[in-house]
Amino acid sequence: MGCSSGGCGTTTNGIPAGCNNNGSCGTSDGCNKLTVFDWLGNMSLPDGQKSFDIVEVRFKNSRKEFFRNTNNLTLNVGDAIAVEATSGHDMGTVSLTGELVRLQLKKRNVNFDSEEIKKVYRKAKQADIDKWKEAQALETNTMYRARTIALKLGLEMKLSDVEFQGDKSKAVFYYTADARVDFRELIKVLADEFRVRIEMRQIGARQEASRLGGIGSCGRELCCSTWLTDFRTVNTSAARYQQLSLNPLKLAGQCGKLKCCLNYELDSYIDALKEFPDLEGKKLLTKKGDAFLQKTDIFKRMMWFSYRSEPGVFIPMDVKAVHAVLEANAKGETPEALTPTFKVTEKVVVVEPLFENVVGQDSLTRFDRKGGKKPNFKQNRNKNNPKGNPNKDPDQKPKVQGQKKQQAKPNARPQGKPNNTKPGDKPRPQNRKPNSPRNDNKPNNPQ
Repeated sequence: MGCSSGGCGTTTNGIPAGCNNNGSCGTSDGCNKLTVFDWLGNMSLPDGQKSFDIVEVRFKNSRKEFFRNTNNLTLNVGDAIAVEATSGHDMGTVSLTGELVRLQLKKRNVNFDSEEIKKVYRKAKQADIDKWKEAQALETNTMYRARTIALKLGLEMKLSDVEFQGDKSKAVFYYTADARVDFRELIKVLADEFRVRIEMRQIGARQEASRLGGIGSCGRELCCSTWLTDFRTVNTSAARYQQLSLNPLKLAGQCGKLKCCLNYELDSYIDALKEFPDLEGKKLLTKKGDAFLQKTDIFKRMMWFSYRSEPGVFIPMDVKAVHAVLEANAKGETPEALTPTFKVTEKVVVVEPLFENVVGQDSLTRFDRKGGKKPNFKQNRNKNNPKGNPNKDPDQKPKVQGQKKQQAKPNARPQGKPNNTKPGDKPRPQNRKPNSPRNDNKPNNPQ
């Protein structure tokens, strides 16, 4: 989780809030992008040795620079400081202090005695922070306005980010372009529009994704915006070695280039493939016929072959068996047929869940009608309620005057079914009130 203020802030003890005693952030992802864990923070210096006077300062997104603490200020990770700029001053957040900064300088090939390393002015005052927040509030609208101006001028470039200097005297525009862009006219228009000094800085697609950040297909934050600093070349051969389908939608990252993670396990795949024989343009010769390679499983060290006459039958063989057949073919010998290599597979035991159905063991298809035609609810409603009385209960049978209740006998025939019924006869209506007119228009539905 990142901090909304751009840093952890400081407490009364001088340790950044939300950070550990060694000055590193206590959260999993750190307060900032490209966070470095200070594993030397808890180690005390030898007697008489001064602490390293250069600190690493982080600005907007993933931009980091080194500055010299000439005033011997007590700086901790997360402190907002004012630093020297080309003209004026800039505002940033301390991201690393101590001896680990010396190692970072060696990693980036920066000489710590260089005069190009600028100075730290002071810790940020409240007036500096207020002015810094005002400059940050102008960045979004400035970027949208600059994109509109670039489209009017017909420039084939994409403005991806704008960063204002801490004193609001300078604005840096980051853009990507496929070819060289003549933006001299754009700089004049932007300078007249925003009344600040303009600097155009071209970056690549990977650097753009690193600055903006995002979530990758793995569900985690982009590597280039969290820890990856060097962008190595990624080729499609890395996908071929790992037997991945050459689908650009799956292999490309948010920057539009091949994913950097294709190089992470490439060395392991290359070492594993050294044990496999090179079958390019070769076949396994047997008396039954020639066999060709169908597929390979690097992790199981298995290879599947098929005969020309039986391309649908796969024969699994391990690497040692394939080498044995190739050595025999090199000596001029041909075995009878390929012997498949079977490995004992463990039986998968399906463990049934111990919990019960919370809906009372009811089936999800209990409301589905099994077979038959769809019921005609309108016809059944008219049949049960001939007069169309909505208040009448359809399950209530009509009462007949002068009729006594009949007790059901054990061997009595069901009512409504005559004893002698011929195929052509129509059944008589049952339980009809006496002296009531018969509805001839009503269809007779036999029960």
